[in-house]
Amino acid sequence: MTELLSIILAAGEGTRMRSTLPKVLHEVGGLPIIGHVARAAHDAGSTRIALVTGPRHAAIRQAVTAMQPDVVHFEQTEAKGTAHAASMARELFETAQGYVAVVYGDHPRLRGENFRVVLDRLDAGLDVAILGFEPTDPTGYGRFITDGETLLEIREHKDATEEERRIRLCNACILAFRAEVFRDLIDKVGNDNVQSEYYLGDLVGLANKAGKKVGFGIAPEDDVIGVNDRSQLARAEGLFQDVRREDFMKAGVTLKDPKSVWFSYDTEIAQDVTIGPDVVFGPGVKIESGAVIHAFSHIEGAHIGPNSSVGPFARLRPGANLGEGAKIGNFVEVKKADIGKGAKVSHLSYIGDATIGSDVNIGAGVITVNYDGYNKHRTIVGDNAFIGSNAALIAPVTVGSGALVGSGSVITEDVQADALALGRGRQVNKPGRAKTIFAAAKAKKLSKKDL
Repeated sequence: MTELLSIILAAGEGTRMRSTLPKVLHEVGGLPIIGHVARAAHDAGSTRIALVTGPRHAAIRQAVTAMQPDVVHFEQTEAKGTAHAASMARELFETAQGYVAVVYGDHPRLRGENFRVVLDRLDAGLDVAILGFEPTDPTGYGRFITDGETLLEIREHKDATEEERRIRLCNACILAFRAEVFRDLIDKVGNDNVQSEYYLGDLVGLANKAGKKVGFGIAPEDDVIGVNDRSQLARAEGLFQDVRREDFMKAGVTLKDPKSVWFSYDTEIAQDVTIGPDVVFGPGVKIESGAVIHAFSHIEGAHIGPNSSVGPFARLRPGANLGEGAKIGNFVEVKKADIGKGAKVSHLSYIGDATIGSDVNIGAGVITVNYDGYNKHRTIVGDNAFIGSNAALIAPVTVGSGALVGSGSVITEDVQADALALGRGRQVNKPGRAKTIFAAAKAKKLSKKDL
């Protein structure tokens, strides 16, 4: 396979986002924009990936390293244009073999196949291949000046004539070169333009002057949408969600109201899963066949076993792991807890840092008290146990298999298997006392009105 060095440019400040968060760290489908681009470069078969960022972009470098540990980082200390930014990766392209692809880092809809459109043109004999598209509104984009299938030049919008601005074919976001061509031409780019910047697109004209074969490929507009402001971010998110919804339905997942269900980039759902309206999936969710997710549930970092039921109005936080046929009902929150096969937590409960056995019944209002102000502690409930409503299990504590915890109990000590545990004050009834208390309260209220 031909070697591929992909250089991702992410040195821009993204001021139009009006945010303290760097533009490329804003998320689409639960993944930073730059993460989508890095994944696309990886999926295209990149053997090396370089990331060029600005001097205030440590957060970008950290985020990309967490996703792609082998990425090599370079810094553009002065904003002199895209060609200047790409030249920062000289350490890698000076010795690169095969192909060099330069890609802009603010295109969250990119996929590996978009890279292949231009890389295949190099395979077919071109020296340079640029990805183009025909936007609904070409304002602001560099225009392709072509002669048939030959790309002659890329003219930036600010430098284009009125006639050139009427051209619909525009520069997208991937520029691919044979490595030796890129190496020979990158330092020849000048800055004789309106912005006095070194444009990456000028490599096209230089390649033609050098007698190289230059062409282009076309991508759908929705694949190469860039993000410069919040409106474009919302559009990218909408496109992402539409594709995910359609893909899941084609794979055998029932979405009762597709437009109201939101997925993450890594959501995994098996066939014959049913999802109700207004369900949101954060990153790290896997759902097995036959499960039902009812309306208004929020799920992230969770594994939902086959034939389980979640919601409505349930929240599964990271570390929630539901066994086969488990039931998590309305207004239940589960965090970092294993819920055994057939176990039921039907309503109004919090189960955190716990292991709940098979066929356990958790009553309404039960909480695992897992935090002492400094540390988290674990609760263990054995198979077939029954935890009565409004019980508080003070961790660390173990309730044995088949045990019964009475409603309203506060359990601070381990409960043996098959035992009955009662941890509440004995009820005392005092005849007539309520009448006396109410009379005193009424008299106090009336005395305040007289003041």
